[in-house]
Amino acid sequence: MLEHVELFFKSIFIDNMVFAVFLGMCSYLAVSKKVATAVGLGAAVIFVLAVTVPLNWLLDKYLLQDGALVWLGPEYAEYNLSFLSFILFIATIATMVQLVEIVVEKFSPSLYNSLGIFLPLIAVNCAILGGSLFMQAREIETLGLAFNYGVSSGIGWFLAILAIAAIREKIRYSNVPAPLRGLGITFIITGLMGIGFQSFGGMLTGGGEEAEEADQQVNKVQQLEVVEPKEEIVEKKTEVDEKVISYNDVKK
Repeated sequence: MLEHVELFFKSIFIDNMVFAVFLGMCSYLAVSKKVATAVGLGAAVIFVLAVTVPLNWLLDKYLLQDGALVWLGPEYAEYNLSFLSFILFIATIATMVQLVEIVVEKFSPSLYNSLGIFLPLIAVNCAILGGSLFMQAREIETLGLAFNYGVSSGIGWFLAILAIAAIREKIRYSNVPAPLRGLGITFIITGLMGIGFQSFGGMLTGGGEEAEEADQQVNKVQQLEVVEPKEEIVEKKTEVDEKVISYNDVKK
């Protein structure tokens, strides 16, 4: 359970798709002029990532990895189809995006018209493909963790586009210098938010490893300062006693 919670918060805040690795910037900048539109696209991204990452995990686990085809028979154990990763991942993503496009057009024509070309372009959104590739690179162990990673990565992208959309709506009433209006001030705000999200880097670790190492070093120092001098005193006392005994023997 702790592993799921850690992956969830890490994917949203620490490894945010926009503010950490700057993926999906095209849709992020183009569809963030209104909050309502940003919410619609963000929800679509969450759905696509939540479906495609687990599906691509299954493909990677049972088809693409080196020796993944062993379930077909021992003679297939040496096959490695990892070179097909990009093709199969993109095919899965494109299928899900087409499903999302059909559903949005059916139940929300206004949102479909406001998103325009950017809804089908989710299929080539690097944030969507990046989610599957990061899942593969991190060697996520279970299907549940893959689903968790897909949902949390989508939520991270959703929060990013929602935040910038809300700021851009409010900033229209601000006195922004003419050279910075439009994408200029948007890039500046994105950079500042990216710096802010980097501060979450130690949120889950809390410096636990560093504190443990520091405690070990303190214990070593205390042993050097306390234990070793006592041992030296005992050794010196033993040497003195031996010399006294030898002197007494000689005197006798």
